[in-house]
Amino acid sequence: MATLPDLGVSAFINILGAFVFLLIFAALRLQPINDRVYFPKLYLTGQRRHHPHPHGFVNLDLCSYLRFLAWVPGALRMSQPDLIHHAGLDSAVYLRIYTLGLKIFLPIMTVALLVLIPVNVSGGTLLNLRKEIVFSDIDKLSISNVNPGSNRFFIHLLMAYVFTFWTCFMLYKEYSNVAFMRLHFLASQKRCADQFTVIVRNIPHVSSHSTSETVDEFFRRNHPDHYLGQQAVYNANRYAKLVKKKERLQNWLDYYQLKFERHPGKRPIGRTGCLGFCGREVDQIDYYRARISELDKKLASERQRVLNDPKAVMPVAFVTFDSRWGAAVCAQTQQSKNPTQWLTDWAPEPRDVYWQNLAIPFFSLSIRKFLISIAVFALVFFYMIPIAFVQSLANLEGIEKVAPFLRPVIDVPVVKSFLQGFLPGLALKIFLYILPTVLMIMSKVEGYVSLSSLERRAASKYYYFMLVNVFLGSIIAGTAFEQLNAFFHQPPSQIPRTIGVAIPMKATFFMTYIMVDGWAGIANEILRVKPLVIYHLKNMFIVKTERDRERAMDPGSIGLAENLPSLQLYFLLGLVYAVVTPILLPFIIIFFAFAFLVYRHQIINVYNQEYESAAAFWPQVHSRIIASLLISHVTLFGLMSTMKAAYSTPLLIFLPLLTIWFHKYCKSRFEPAFRKYPLEEAMEKDNLERTSEPNLNLKSYLQNAYLHPIFHMFEQQQQEQEQQREEKVEVRIDKAQQHHHRQVEKEEEEEEESKSSQATTHYYHHHHEQTTTTTHHHYHQHEHMSHSHMGPSDTADSPSPPHFVYHYGVDP
Repeated sequence: MATLPDLGVSAFINILGAFVFLLIFAALRLQPINDRVYFPKLYLTGQRRHHPHPHGFVNLDLCSYLRFLAWVPGALRMSQPDLIHHAGLDSAVYLRIYTLGLKIFLPIMTVALLVLIPVNVSGGTLLNLRKEIVFSDIDKLSISNVNPGSNRFFIHLLMAYVFTFWTCFMLYKEYSNVAFMRLHFLASQKRCADQFTVIVRNIPHVSSHSTSETVDEFFRRNHPDHYLGQQAVYNANRYAKLVKKKERLQNWLDYYQLKFERHPGKRPIGRTGCLGFCGREVDQIDYYRARISELDKKLASERQRVLNDPKAVMPVAFVTFDSRWGAAVCAQTQQSKNPTQWLTDWAPEPRDVYWQNLAIPFFSLSIRKFLISIAVFALVFFYMIPIAFVQSLANLEGIEKVAPFLRPVIDVPVVKSFLQGFLPGLALKIFLYILPTVLMIMSKVEGYVSLSSLERRAASKYYYFMLVNVFLGSIIAGTAFEQLNAFFHQPPSQIPRTIGVAIPMKATFFMTYIMVDGWAGIANEILRVKPLVIYHLKNMFIVKTERDRERAMDPGSIGLAENLPSLQLYFLLGLVYAVVTPILLPFIIIFFAFAFLVYRHQIINVYNQEYESAAAFWPQVHSRIIASLLISHVTLFGLMSTMKAAYSTPLLIFLPLLTIWFHKYCKSRFEPAFRKYPLEEAMEKDNLERTSEPNLNLKSYLQNAYLHPIFHMFEQQQQEQEQQREEKVEVRIDKAQQHHHRQVEKEEEEEEESKSSQATTHYYHHHHEQTTTTTHHHYHQHEHMSHSHMGPSDTADSPSPPHFVYHYGVDP
């Protein structure tokens, strides 16, 4: 059991670690060479093209280091409307979860510390327990220190009602605000393809008809007034794998070409076998060029196979309409008398589509979900083993009683404080490190077709894991280790009371976990160690052009699949321990405040969201906080029932009933705004758009919106080949700038020459960009014309025309 000195050691280590991380970040972010690591969002949005002071790799301005905390007011300066415009509604609402935590727990902490702590401290019951029961000074501040059967439990009962009502009040206000923000965001959002598009799944097979013809005929018949067109979906997963393989080979070719450019007198020679230690010796440049050339042939062949093979067309289609109202009617109604066919839903954003899962047959989705549910269940209970081990580290007194021979090592003060105060939280954090990746893979196997739904499903799995293993598992495993001796040396009637008293004793472990994960862990998030190392490795070995440099940036995203469950665990801990052990609340308050600051900075300067779901995850957040309230009620009920609070305990029964009623009311009141799009809003926006843009051609706007990646990849390859022939950018842009500044310091005549050459170079780059754009446009035009002149015989057997021949019906 961790004591106050142990917690002090843990706090010192974590605060020192967080401070060191922040100092390192403050220094690294000022270096021009790291600008694309710590400000990639500004480069991607075009707000920045180079470091404000691009004089070399290192910032030598000593005055700038005195302002090492300048990022703090910068993170708070941007208003919420500007933040939504800059990063999207998902990011803005995600930050509101942290402010919601502060709004809920700051008043609760104030009341709990002023009311409950004095009541608990004056109880004194722990001093009268058997010596076998292990407790610390922290436990004297908890409800465990109140005498059994005492009337003081009525104060805890009252506080439970007050805290529940306050939490529900704040949840109601926040749900209302987020629902309003979502509707306002959708109403003011610019025209997007997903507003007019519906995804249709499980399209029935009709003999002598292709999938495209079947879809076209069905929607012409059932949606004659608003149906605009449709885009078939191809199973091009094999093609995508070949493209990824080519990218890896291209990276190696770029690396060896760059190596040869630095040392022209020596061709790169290596072996083709495992890790370059076996196989025949080859010229690496020629070898990778040959492999890429061979792979290009396979790509061309696979592309033609996908286009010409009827089996490559999946029973899925993206159907577009000429109005939002028409799309809303189709997406939110049943299309067929057979409820398992012609299943429609709002199409995700084009960038949100997870194309690989569109190739999964619909009938196999239920089987996949069932098997994954079993796998998640097994994974949750498999992780009980390392969780129990972590808890054994947190309960050294209990182990000393079972294994006395370890006492000489454990009793060393520094070792003991480190093991109990810091190591358990760190070990648990390490065990949880790979879990989000595993759960995301499981969600992909389930077959969800959008990145946003994948993240929400992975977050749900992770939440159940955190609830069972981190929360319940830590309490159960810790109790079993800590009270092992007491269980076997006391009357059976005393065991329930022993367990009830032991539950709040785990607050010390959760304090150490919060400090490791919520303090030092958040500081490590802003440091971005992994992206920093990867960027510089790519910049050293792969980067040849500015486009390569942009690809080397890894801005990342919020990571809702991992961060939402972690946040929900903090809400759970705060609500459960608010009445039981209020001293835990300041640790949670510090986490919410610090994490809000860090993530606001990251969202403004770093993260680049992969999609925009308009805060579709908020109902899940609300439900998890409600679940935390219910768990806190059950926990408090079980604890007070073991402490002979016969008069106050029954009154707790009404709390979960009122909470469930409140949740159902909020669900019926606000959740429809997150599940459906009001026809009234859709019609109003359509009418406004017709008034402001009467000549809008939606056909041309929507024609290429939901292209399959097979076409995007092909166009991108063609465009890159064109630009690679013309683009002559040196690898070390910064070194070139340094050389340029040295030239500026020459004589006045040479300086004038240098300025004139700069003007010419500036003109050349603008001219080059225009030429590239014109070439790209010409290529599209040529492709469109060449295919539009194909005769009927050329397309009769084709399952679906290429992307530039869209399925628009023409009335005879």
